Amino acid sequence: MNASRRTFGFGLAAIATVSALPAAAQSSLSAADRATLAQAQSYLQNMTTAQGNFVETGPGGQRRTGRFWIQRPGKMRFEYTDPAGLLVVSDGNNVKRYDPRLNNFQQVPLSATPLSTFLARNVRLDQGVRIDRVTRMQSGAFAITARDQGKPNEGSVILAFAGNPVRLQEWTITDAQGGRTRTQLTTLTPASGLDASLFRLTDPTRRPGRN
Repeated sequence: MNASRRTFGFGLAAIATVSALPAAAQSSLSAADRATLAQAQSYLQNMTTAQGNFVETGPGGQRRTGRFWIQRPGKMRFEYTDPAGLLVVSDGNNVKRYDPRLNNFQQVPLSATPLSTFLARNVRLDQGVRIDRVTRMQSGAFAITARDQGKPNEGSVILAFAGNPVRLQEWTITDAQGGRTRTQLTTLTPASGLDASLFRLTDPTRRPGRN
Protein backbone atom coordinates (compact mmCIF):
# COMPACT_ATOMS: atom_id res chain seq x y z
CA MET A 1 0.00 0.00 0.00
CA ASN A 2 1.36 3.40 -0.92
CA ALA A 3 1.64 6.01 1.82
CA SER A 4 2.83 9.58 1.69
CA ARG A 5 5.97 10.70 3.47
CA ARG A 6 3.81 13.08 5.49
CA THR A 7 1.60 10.21 6.66
CA PHE A 8 4.64 8.65 8.28
CA GLY A 9 5.77 11.98 9.69
CA PHE A 10 5.31 10.78 13.24
CA GLY A 11 7.94 10.20 15.86
CA LEU A 12 11.53 9.64 14.85
CA ALA A 13 10.94 10.28 11.17
CA ALA A 14 11.65 13.87 12.05
CA ILE A 15 15.15 13.08 13.23
CA ALA A 16 15.80 10.98 10.16
CA THR A 17 14.77 13.82 7.88
CA VAL A 18 17.92 15.63 8.91
CA SER A 19 20.28 12.74 8.33
CA ALA A 20 18.68 11.85 4.99
CA LEU A 21 18.94 15.26 3.37
CA PRO A 22 20.84 15.37 0.03
CA ALA A 23 24.47 16.34 -0.25
CA ALA A 24 25.37 20.02 -0.03
CA ALA A 25 28.53 22.05 0.41
CA GLN A 26 29.38 22.71 4.05
CA SER A 27 31.94 25.41 3.33
CA SER A 28 29.78 28.08 4.96
CA LEU A 29 29.93 26.35 8.33
CA SER A 30 32.37 27.69 10.89
CA ALA A 31 34.73 25.49 12.85
CA ALA A 32 32.44 25.92 15.86
CA ASP A 33 29.45 24.83 13.75
CA ARG A 34 31.28 21.74 12.60
CA ALA A 35 32.25 20.89 16.16
CA THR A 36 28.61 21.19 17.24
CA LEU A 37 27.49 18.91 14.39
CA ALA A 38 30.12 16.36 15.38
CA GLN A 39 28.85 16.51 18.96
CA ALA A 40 25.28 15.86 17.82
CA GLN A 41 26.37 13.03 15.52
CA SER A 42 28.33 11.33 18.28
CA TYR A 43 25.37 11.56 20.63
CA LEU A 44 22.91 10.10 18.10
CA GLN A 45 25.35 7.35 17.12
CA ASN A 46 25.70 6.28 20.74
CA MET A 47 21.94 6.22 21.33
CA THR A 48 21.61 2.57 20.31
CA THR A 49 18.65 1.87 22.60
CA ALA A 50 16.35 4.34 24.31
CA GLN A 51 12.84 4.82 25.61
CA GLY A 52 10.75 7.70 26.84
CA ASN A 53 7.64 9.83 26.55
CA PHE A 54 6.71 12.55 24.10
CA VAL A 55 4.24 15.35 23.47
CA GLU A 56 3.50 16.25 19.85
CA THR A 57 1.83 19.57 18.96
CA GLY A 58 0.46 19.87 15.42
CA PRO A 59 -0.04 22.90 13.15
CA GLY A 60 -3.55 23.50 14.46
CA GLY A 61 -2.48 23.25 18.09
CA GLN A 62 -3.73 19.68 18.48
CA ARG A 63 -1.70 17.65 21.01
CA ARG A 64 -0.77 13.99 20.89
CA THR A 65 1.05 12.13 23.63
CA GLY A 66 2.66 8.75 23.91
CA ARG A 67 5.69 6.57 24.50
CA PHE A 68 8.57 5.50 22.25
CA TRP A 69 11.27 2.87 22.05
CA ILE A 70 14.38 2.76 19.83
CA GLN A 71 16.65 -0.16 19.08
CA ARG A 72 19.22 0.53 16.40
CA PRO A 73 19.87 -0.68 13.85
CA GLY A 74 16.50 -0.63 12.20
CA LYS A 75 13.87 -0.72 14.94
CA MET A 76 11.61 1.80 16.65
CA ARG A 77 8.09 2.09 18.03
CA PHE A 78 5.97 5.20 18.65
CA GLU A 79 2.87 4.26 20.64
CA TYR A 80 0.33 7.04 21.06
CA THR A 81 -1.77 7.15 24.23
CA ASP A 82 -3.78 10.17 23.05
CA PRO A 83 -5.20 9.34 20.56
CA ALA A 84 -5.13 5.86 22.03
CA GLY A 85 -4.03 3.01 19.78
CA LEU A 86 -2.21 4.92 17.05
CA LEU A 87 1.04 3.08 16.28
CA VAL A 88 4.11 3.67 14.10
CA VAL A 89 6.53 0.73 14.11
CA SER A 90 9.74 -0.11 12.23
CA ASP A 91 10.67 -3.79 12.38
CA GLY A 92 14.01 -3.39 10.61
CA ASN A 93 12.57 -3.97 7.14
CA ASN A 94 9.31 -2.00 6.95
CA VAL A 95 7.70 0.99 8.63
CA LYS A 96 4.06 0.34 9.54
CA ARG A 97 1.33 2.68 10.75
CA TYR A 98 -2.00 1.63 12.22
CA ASP A 99 -4.82 4.02 13.14
CA PRO A 100 -7.59 2.12 14.95
CA ARG A 101 -10.02 5.05 14.71
CA LEU A 102 -10.02 4.68 10.93
CA ASN A 103 -9.17 0.98 10.92
CA ASN A 104 -6.37 1.94 8.55
CA PHE A 105 -3.05 0.11 8.12
CA GLN A 106 -0.20 1.35 5.92
CA GLN A 107 3.26 -0.01 5.23
CA VAL A 108 6.31 1.16 3.32
CA PRO A 109 9.85 -0.27 3.08
CA LEU A 110 12.18 1.20 5.70
CA SER A 111 14.67 1.91 2.90
CA ALA A 112 12.09 4.22 1.24
CA THR A 113 11.70 6.42 4.32
CA PRO A 114 13.92 9.00 6.02
CA LEU A 115 13.99 6.68 9.03
CA SER A 116 16.41 4.37 7.23
CA THR A 117 19.34 6.72 7.76
CA PHE A 118 18.68 7.50 11.41
CA LEU A 119 18.07 3.86 12.27
CA ALA A 120 21.16 2.77 10.33
CA ARG A 121 24.09 1.21 12.12
CA ASN A 122 26.12 4.35 11.41
CA VAL A 123 24.49 7.78 11.75
CA ARG A 124 26.18 10.55 9.75
CA LEU A 125 25.45 14.27 10.03
CA ASP A 126 28.64 15.31 8.26
CA GLN A 127 27.72 13.79 4.90
CA GLY A 128 24.65 14.22 2.72
CA VAL A 129 23.26 17.05 4.84
CA ARG A 130 22.53 20.70 4.17
CA ILE A 131 22.65 22.75 7.36
CA ASP A 132 20.89 26.12 7.31
CA ARG A 133 21.82 27.22 10.81
CA VAL A 134 23.57 26.10 13.98
CA THR A 135 22.47 28.02 17.07
CA ARG A 136 24.35 27.78 20.37
CA MET A 137 23.29 29.10 23.77
CA GLN A 138 25.45 30.03 26.75
CA SER A 139 23.90 27.16 28.71
CA GLY A 140 25.50 24.71 26.27
CA ALA A 141 22.19 23.95 24.55
CA PHE A 142 22.16 24.09 20.75
CA ALA A 143 19.86 23.68 17.77
CA ILE A 144 20.45 22.52 14.20
CA THR A 145 18.23 23.74 11.34
CA ALA A 146 18.28 21.90 7.99
CA ARG A 147 16.29 21.52 4.79
CA ASP A 148 16.41 19.56 1.56
CA GLN A 149 18.66 21.57 -0.77
CA GLY A 150 17.14 20.01 -3.87
CA LYS A 151 13.60 20.82 -2.68
CA PRO A 152 14.00 23.86 -0.44
CA ASN A 153 10.30 24.69 -0.57
CA GLU A 154 9.27 21.39 0.99
CA GLY A 155 10.05 22.53 4.52
CA SER A 156 12.71 22.33 7.19
CA VAL A 157 13.48 20.59 10.45
CA ILE A 158 15.03 21.87 13.68
CA LEU A 159 16.70 19.54 16.17
CA ALA A 160 17.13 21.00 19.67
CA PHE A 161 19.59 19.57 22.19
CA ALA A 162 20.30 20.29 25.84
CA GLY A 163 23.95 20.65 26.78
CA ASN A 164 26.13 19.45 29.65
CA PRO A 165 25.36 16.62 29.15
CA VAL A 166 24.07 16.54 25.59
CA ARG A 167 20.49 15.28 25.29
CA LEU A 168 17.98 15.43 22.46
CA GLN A 169 15.08 17.56 23.74
CA GLU A 170 12.77 18.15 20.81
CA TRP A 171 12.37 18.65 17.08
CA THR A 172 10.15 20.86 14.97
CA ILE A 173 9.14 20.16 11.36
CA THR A 174 7.86 22.95 9.13
CA ASP A 175 6.10 21.57 6.06
CA ALA A 176 5.70 23.04 2.58
CA GLN A 177 2.55 24.89 3.64
CA GLY A 178 4.24 26.45 6.65
CA GLY A 179 2.56 24.15 9.17
CA ARG A 180 4.73 23.37 12.19
CA THR A 181 4.74 20.12 14.16
CA ARG A 182 6.71 20.13 17.40
CA THR A 183 7.70 16.95 19.24
CA GLN A 184 9.01 17.35 22.78
CA LEU A 185 10.72 14.43 24.52
CA THR A 186 9.51 14.78 28.08
CA THR A 187 11.65 11.83 29.14
CA LEU A 188 14.50 10.04 27.38
CA THR A 189 16.50 7.27 29.03
CA PRO A 190 18.71 4.37 27.93
CA ALA A 191 16.92 1.05 27.60
CA SER A 192 18.04 -2.55 27.82
CA GLY A 193 16.44 -5.90 27.25
CA LEU A 194 13.68 -4.52 25.04
CA ASP A 195 11.11 -7.16 24.11
CA ALA A 196 11.23 -8.10 20.43
CA SER A 197 7.44 -7.89 20.27
CA LEU A 198 7.66 -4.08 20.59
CA PHE A 199 8.93 -3.97 17.03
CA ARG A 200 6.40 -6.31 15.44
CA LEU A 201 3.10 -5.11 13.99
CA THR A 202 0.83 -7.30 11.88
CA ASP A 203 -2.02 -5.86 9.86
CA PRO A 204 -5.01 -5.74 12.26
CA THR A 205 -7.37 -5.04 9.36
CA ARG A 206 -6.61 -8.34 7.60
CA ARG A 207 -9.29 -10.93 8.19
CA PRO A 208 -8.29 -14.58 8.82
CA GLY A 209 -7.87 -16.48 5.58
CA ARG A 210 -7.49 -13.32 3.53
CA ASN A 211 -4.45 -13.25 1.20
